[in-house]
Amino acid sequence: MTAAPLTYKGHPVPYVAAWSSEIVPLPRVCSAPAGLGLVGHARDVDGVLWKPIGIRQGVGRPEYGTVHGPRQRRCMRRLLCQVCGQPADRDGQGVLWLLEDGRGERGWPEGQVTTHPPACRPCAGAAARLCPHLQGKVVAVRVARPVVDAVYGQRYVPQRAILRPGPADVVLKSDPAVRWMLGTQLAASLLGATVVDLPELRAEVPA
Repeated sequence: MTAAPLTYKGHPVPYVAAWSSEIVPLPRVCSAPAGLGLVGHARDVDGVLWKPIGIRQGVGRPEYGTVHGPRQRRCMRRLLCQVCGQPADRDGQGVLWLLEDGRGERGWPEGQVTTHPPACRPCAGAAARLCPHLQGKVVAVRVARPVVDAVYGQRYVPQRAILRPGPADVVLKSDPAVRWMLGTQLAASLLGATVVDLPELRAEVPA
C-alpha cells in the first residue's frame, strides 16, 4: 500500500524535496591525494564525495527547489517513488518513469539519462504537478533496464593551488573525472524504454 507523502500547509511535499532544517553550510573544499576533498567528510565505497545535508525530513518548511541528496539516491538505488518514497510501479514493460516530453528527438526516450527517480501510479499526477520540469509536458515511460551508473554534481577545476568551481555535470562513477566532483544526486540511464499511455496523466497535459 502506498504511503501518503508529507504535507505542508495542505500541499504534498515530495519525498526527495529537502526541508529548511536539513540545509547545512558547505565545509571547506580542498585538494586531496584522491582529488577533491571536503573537510570532515570521506568518499563512499564507490569513491564519490557527496555534498553534506542534514536528515530532518518534515522539520521546518519544504525547499521545493532543492533535492535532498540521500533520499534521492535511496530512490534511485531501490527504484522508489520520488513523491512518497514507496516502491515505484512496475509491470511487464518495466519501471514507471515520468519524463519531460522529448518525442521530437531522434531515438527518444531510449538511453535518456535522468536524475529524477521513478514514480508509483497513485503519485503520478502529483509528480507531474509538483515537478517544474514536467508541468504541462509530461510523458510516461516504462523502463526495462534502468542503470544507475552516474553522478550529478558540481565539478571543480584544479588550477595550481586553487580549486575553481566549474559547471554542474553528470559523470559516470567509473570516470576518473568523478574524483573532482562534489556529488549531489545519482543519475540513471534508461534502457529498454517505451512510451506508454497513463490515464493518471491525461489531466496534466494540455490538449
